[in-house]
Amino acid sequence: MKGDTFMKKKILALLAATSLSMFALTGCGEQTPTASGDLKQIKVGATPVPHAEMLEQIKDDLKNDGVALEIVEFNDYVQPNLALNDKELDANFFQHQPYLDDFVKEHQELKLTSAGGIHIEPMGIYSKKIQKLEDLASGATVSIPNDPTNGGRALLLLEKAGLLKLKEGVGEKATPQDIVENSKNLQIQELEAAQVPRTLEDVDIAIINTNFAMQVNLVPTKDALFMEDSTSPYVNIVAVRQGDENRDEIKALMKELKSDKIKKFIEEKYKGEVVPAF
Repeated sequence: MKGDTFMKKKILALLAATSLSMFALTGCGEQTPTASGDLKQIKVGATPVPHAEMLEQIKDDLKNDGVALEIVEFNDYVQPNLALNDKELDANFFQHQPYLDDFVKEHQELKLTSAGGIHIEPMGIYSKKIQKLEDLASGATVSIPNDPTNGGRALLLLEKAGLLKLKEGVGEKATPQDIVENSKNLQIQELEAAQVPRTLEDVDIAIINTNFAMQVNLVPTKDALFMEDSTSPYVNIVAVRQGDENRDEIKALMKELKSDKIKKFIEEKYKGEVVPAF
């Protein structure tokens, strides 16, 4: 009897220990952060500066929302929209609304839309040959982006700077053929936007998008001879396939990109070179 009692106690002790171990394991599992395999994956295409930099800031925040963010960097303005349409990306973040509208018009098979605006990158006029626009000589060479919306935007900036006059009403659709007054006989050269900064050694002035200016260590507020102000209508957006703007992952992305954290990051990091639009 004594031996039976001892064995019963031993078995009960083992069962209790096993139960405690299972409880401890269960408790640890509840405290462990969600495994990456349990997160909803989202792949976003972006140009390196400032778009990819902003996305890097919200990676951990998105994990807390149950979303794993992968950032794919691009250095051109064509592939991100094609990749998005082909479902190689879930969203992209590099362009403004006029550019997207024009791109979709040219590629009618694309069904892309905006999930919302985030910031403005003022376009600027830069030079390595003159210190101020008043020094620009007759016949000076000018490089501008060759895509329709950024090209028109560059020409509007030249008009605002008093360097030429465009046909009335052409707006952002302006092309060099719409120049009606060119008293300095400026010679306009059109290039892919990403290539324009490389022309600074060869041309008199270049009209450069801020993200590409920053990539070659140009500070718009310090180095630009003339630039757009904060009233610019060219708000940079997050683009998605039509219908995907209602996906939970996209809503989480937009929530974090429009957070006070990102507003503060933009203001402190870029110091007026990039302006929040929310």
